[in-house]
Amino acid sequence: MKNEMELNSDILSITLLIQEQFPELSKYITEMPVTIPDINSPDINLKMLTDYYDSLCVLFNEYAARHNSIKRQEYLLL
Repeated sequence: MKNEMELNSDILSITLLIQEQFPELSKYITEMPVTIPDINSPDINLKMLTDYYDSLCVLFNEYAARHNSIKRQEYLLL
């Protein structure tokens, strides 16, 4: 299992990849249900970070598959 620092690094990497390859998706990142906590001061834990990373991977992979981009890279959910 990855630690918090590794997950944050992975999240940053895929976020940058989305912004570079498919900037039109950037607006959806902030609207994702995973990013909107339902309490004022949520505790960020490994499960939440993993879920967020996984959702970014799904967003990227599904969009890339539909647009059949030459720049497409598969992000594996490990």
